[in-house]
Order: sequence, then C-alpha cells, then structure tokens
Amino acid sequence: MPNFCAAPNCTRKSTQSDLAFFRFPRDPARCQKWVENCRRADLEDKTPDQLNKHYRLCAKHFETSMICRTSPYRTVLRDNAIPTIFDLTSHLNNPHSRHRKRIKELSEDEIRTLKQKKIDETSEQEQKHKEINNSNAQNPSAEEGGEEQDEDILPLTLEEKENKEYLKSLFEILILMGKQNIPLDGHEADEIPEGLFTPDNFQALLECRINSGEEVLRKRFETTAVNTLFCSKTQQKQMLEICESCIREETLREVRDSHFFSIITDDVVDIAGEEHLPVLVRFVDESHNLREEFVGFLPYEADAEILAVKFHTTITEKWGLNMEYCRGQAYIVSSGFSSKMKVVASRLLEKYPQAVYTLCSSCALNMWLAKSVPVMGVSVALGTIEEVCSFFHRSPQLLLELDNVISVLFQNNEERGKELKEICHSHWTGRHDAFEILVDLLQALVLCLDGINSDTSIRWNNCVAGRAFVLCSAVTDFDFIVTIVVLKNVLSFTRAFGKNLQGQTSDVFFAASSLTAVLHSLNEVMENIEVYHEFWFEEATNLATKLDIQMKLPGKFRRAQQGNLESPLTSEGYHKETLSVPTVEHIIQELKDIFSEQHLKALKCLSLVPSVMGQLKFNTSEEHHADMYRSDLPNPDTLSAELHCWRIKWKHRGKDIELPSTIYEALHLPDIKFFPNVYALLKVLCILPVMKVENERYENGRKRLKAYLRNTLTDQRSSNLALLNINFDIKHDLDLMVDTYIKLYTAKSELPTDNSETIENT
Repeated sequence: MPNFCAAPNCTRKSTQSDLAFFRFPRDPARCQKWVENCRRADLEDKTPDQLNKHYRLCAKHFETSMICRTSPYRTVLRDNAIPTIFDLTSHLNNPHSRHRKRIKELSEDEIRTLKQKKIDETSEQEQKHKEINNSNAQNPSAEEGGEEQDEDILPLTLEEKENKEYLKSLFEILILMGKQNIPLDGHEADEIPEGLFTPDNFQALLECRINSGEEVLRKRFETTAVNTLFCSKTQQKQMLEICESCIREETLREVRDSHFFSIITDDVVDIAGEEHLPVLVRFVDESHNLREEFVGFLPYEADAEILAVKFHTTITEKWGLNMEYCRGQAYIVSSGFSSKMKVVASRLLEKYPQAVYTLCSSCALNMWLAKSVPVMGVSVALGTIEEVCSFFHRSPQLLLELDNVISVLFQNNEERGKELKEICHSHWTGRHDAFEILVDLLQALVLCLDGINSDTSIRWNNCVAGRAFVLCSAVTDFDFIVTIVVLKNVLSFTRAFGKNLQGQTSDVFFAASSLTAVLHSLNEVMENIEVYHEFWFEEATNLATKLDIQMKLPGKFRRAQQGNLESPLTSEGYHKETLSVPTVEHIIQELKDIFSEQHLKALKCLSLVPSVMGQLKFNTSEEHHADMYRSDLPNPDTLSAELHCWRIKWKHRGKDIELPSTIYEALHLPDIKFFPNVYALLKVLCILPVMKVENERYENGRKRLKAYLRNTLTDQRSSNLALLNINFDIKHDLDLMVDTYIKLYTAKSELPTDNSETIENT
C-alpha cells in the first residue's frame, strides 16, 4: 500500500515519487510541533501512536539540514527535525474544491502567538549565526567547508541524464534475471565451437534489448569499442551487490518498524563451491501477521569463534539490525555443524540474554536431536536415510516398485501397508517417528533395492541399478542396523514431547510442563544403560537375522583389535560404549540446553492465549513468568491490573463467543489495543522460533529458499541473484539503485566501459 503525504495541499505518494516519507514521531512534544506546523485540525485529537502508525510527511516539508543518509540505502531525519515547509494558500485559488486535508483557520490570538514564536526563533538563529561567524573568523578553513556544504545541488547535464537511463536499463536486466532465476553465465568456454563468440546470458539480454529498439542502450553500444564487453563482470558484480542490498533493506525496514525479531539459520548450502548459511528473520508486521522472510546468505567459517564474530558483525553492522531487540534464535543444521552453531548461539546469548535459544518450529525435535549427536555412525546413518528417500523419489516408477514390495510383505496387515505406502510418497525423513517408520520399512527397502540391482531386464539403466547396489550395501551394514534401532528407542522418550511442540498453542504450553518427566525417564535409562542396551542390541540382532545380515564389528575396529589378545571387546559392548552411552548423554544435555529456564518461562507465558486460560479454569499466573519481558512492555506498572482485566474479559464472555486458540487470533482481536501490555507480550511470544507460523501465506521465505536450492544447479547459484529470486515480490526503487551506484562507483559509472573486460575481436 502506498504512503500518502499528510501535509495540506500536497498530493505526493510513495509510488509516484522517489522521495523519502517519514512517520510522525512518538515523542509527544515533538509530535505536537509537527501537528501545529501542518495546520490540520483533524490531527489534533489523535494520539502520537496513532499518528506514527497512520500518517507520513514527505521530505519536501523539511529543510535539507534536517535530513541525513545513514547509508546509501536509508534516509532518516535528525532527532530534532521539525517540518517547516508547507503550502497553506494554493487551495484559495479554487475555493469550490473539496479537500480531504482541511487547513485549520487560526484565530487572531493564535496568529499573534505564532508570529511571536517565529520572532523568538529568528532571534535565536541570528544569535547562533553570530557565534558561528565569530568561530569562523578564528578558523577560516571551517568557514570554507561550511560554504561547500550549503551549495545547491547542480542540475544534471544531458550526459549525466543519459548515463542514469543507461544504468537503469542495466539494473532492469539484472533484476529480471534474478526474479526469473536466469544465471549470469551462459555456455562454458569449452562448449563453444572455435571461432564462434557466444555472449553470456547478461550480454545476450543486453543485445536483445538493443535489437528491439532501446535507444539508450543502442547509443551507448555504438560508442563502445568493438573489442570490449558491453558490461564487465566487475561492474555486474557491483550492480548485483547494490540490488541485493536495496531489496534486503525493504524487508529490514519492516523488521525495524516492528522492533522485535528472531534470527533463524537453515542448513548449510553450497553456493558456487562455497558453503553458506541461509539467514531468515521472524517478525510481526503492521497487520499483526507473523512473517518469516529470507534476508541473505552468510559465508560459513570452519572455526566456530570466527563464525560467531562474523555472524554478529554482518547482522548488526552490515544489515543494521539492533540485536538488543532480538528475542529468539534457532539453527537448523545437519550433522557435523550443530556444535559450531551452538557456539554461535552461546556467544550471542552472552551479549544479548533475551535472544532465547530455541528449537525451530519447522524441524521435528527428534530429527534435530539426532542430527546433533556427535557420533560418526549416527551422521553416516542419517546421510544414508536421506539418500534412500531421495533415490525412490527420483521417479514414480521407483516408488511404484517400492509400493509393490510393501503390498507383498504386508498382506496380513493391509491397513499398515497402506499407511506405509502413503508415508513413502512424502518426505518422511523429517517426521517425529522417522526411525520407527524406517525399522518397519527396512525389509521392504532392502528387497526393493536388491531387486532393482539384480534385475536382468532393461527396466533400469546402469546408473539407477548401480546406485541401488550402493544403497543396499549401506542399509544392510550391521552398524547401520544397530544405529537406527538405538535411535528409535532413545528418541521414543521425546517423541510425544516433540510432537506437542509442533502442535496447537495449548499443546506447546502443556509440553513445557512435561519436560521434567522426559528428562527423568532419560536419566533412568542412563542409570540402567546396561539393561536397556541389552534389549536394544537384541532387537537389532533379530532384525539383522531377519534380513540375513551378518553380525560383526566395524572393519576399522577389528583391525585395531587384531594385535590385542587381552579380552577382545564384543559387538554388544562396543556399540554400548561408542553409540548408546554417548547418544543418551548427549540428548539429555541437549534438552537441558535448548529448554533453558528463560525458554520455559516464555512458553509458560502462552497462558495469555484465551483458550489456554480456559483449559486452566482462568487460574493463571502470567505476571510471574512475564518478568523477563518487563522492559519490553509499554506500561509495566499496570501489568498486574491489565492481566486481571484480560482474564475477566474472557471468563465472563458471552455464550456464543469462542475463545481464541492461537496468538494469531488474539493479535487480530478488534479490541487488543485496549490491552497494550498483553499485546506487546503476544507479539514477542509470537516471534519465538519454536512457535509455528499459523498462516502459511507468511512462511514464503523458507519455501522459496528450498525451491531455489532445489531448482538451481550448484555451480549456477549466486547469493545476490538468490535474494532477488526468493524476494521477487518486494518492491524495488531503480532510481535509488542508480544513485547508489553513482555514489559508490562514480568513476566507473561515468565511463562504464573504461574498465570493461577486453575480448578478442572475432
């Protein structure tokens, strides 16, 4: 929705102008001055909060000295800025016109007061000028500097205008390529026949626009040397960085306006041969919708401490987010990376204690715990499971083959067979019960993979048959069997707890109370690990026997034991020491770390949601748990009374009124603003990564990120183009991009082809 200027006789709006628009300040005294200068009677009875949310003034109403640019992408007002430039007479030329923004008629006393105020302000300014002149007389160099700053901006020459139009065309092409996911490079050099010059995709689109009659590009092309590229790789990179920054800034501006946010990183990805961390932010927008948006990639560092420093520096200095407003952090990483991201979380918590480290709602607790286990056998097993799932999803024929095997094996239990078939057609490796499913499916998977590998017909090509052979060997390894059976049994204690965390708001609230019981059960397992492991190992042995798999120790360990004649370790003892014990110990510690006291307090605050209140018979004590967010409340002194009113409102509601069951529903109540403290608490709780996004429309960032990674070859990925593609619906300001480029790379923009790359003239 465009922003309209609230000044009388001003018709500017954000979609028709590249001017900056500024909100009315929340400070009552300064806001009052803005309203007085606007001379709009209809604004006088509105509160500073209402004015801040719904009204804007464009930059034309401020002296240039009141405006400053904190970066090439952001224009802000000085802290004491007051609008002074208004047109209060043009409407008099047409007295019959209707004006939505009526100008207040002043009485004689008000006019006299205004005149006196202007006289006082003028005398103050004259006094300041005298002081400045006196200081300049003592320091002539300072006076020269001041004269340079007061010089008016010179109008653009014809050459400068043409250059801006040319740059705008280049930016349009880059944005198009990003949105449509077109890689910059075309054919590889070794693919091009000798003697034939084929431009890359960017150059090809440039030539296409020139041939279609774009005058600005044609004119520039005619004046460019024959043996130079029209736009060099260096220039493309510079322009892409500006595109990325401008698009990102649009999202970050909304994040700053909402104040509170959470940081989420997804699994490490390969971008053109380098590892990167995708970063998303969660915040509640002006319409009270919880959104999760992608804001960019961070280069991954092998050293955890260096990664933590760069992570913090990028978010605060490069992206301009104030981490004091960060209320949550979550990291979704695969095996091997979790320990490093845990260091990042710890370092951020040391600086910002309210940035609570939580689980992410998009990742099942059991899979998250399994990926964090620091046991090589577990990492290998998880990788094998993902590869098997991906293999069968390569084609419908492979899934059909698996369905047929399941049908044969589950003839006596058709209901379970049908259920497993449906599960196989989904991405089942991310489920809470993934290891239970795998154990049930293992025989079918082995028989199917073995059948594909040994098929003598021409149904499967050599690539598919070879891959089936490799996967069949992996899943029939005894170490793999023991690993999945141990994970299945250990994680059975956390399955219900994790499922509730991804359930309704009431499920999440009551899950927080059940953590103690879960930890008690796991501690009991640890105390009696010999007994539990004996049962688990027996189950793994029976499964291996059923699949005709030989029970043996890993080859590396057997070779190490060949020279040791003293009491060789048995397979059962080996797996207890290297698998069961470290897995149970790690999961207990990980649950304690992720569900810290602060995290549990935050989840207890979910009793603010009316449906949870109802289940607790309205006997709740949110005030005690809300202490951690006291500094975030607009009126903390009235919290107790407000919570009492909030409970009474829902306890004595009408019979036909249903209790809101989610934070989303509570935030959209028409009278929620009458409870400012409750409103603030709900917004903060909403952005915690552990809370699921109620409306899937606002979870586009993660879905589009996955789609981009799935549809783009690794060597064609670009962090700049990825942001344009994933955030294709965010508005962009071409004029701002061009102006930024000219400011940062003036020499290159004046002569864009001077630094271009030279090629042989064929």
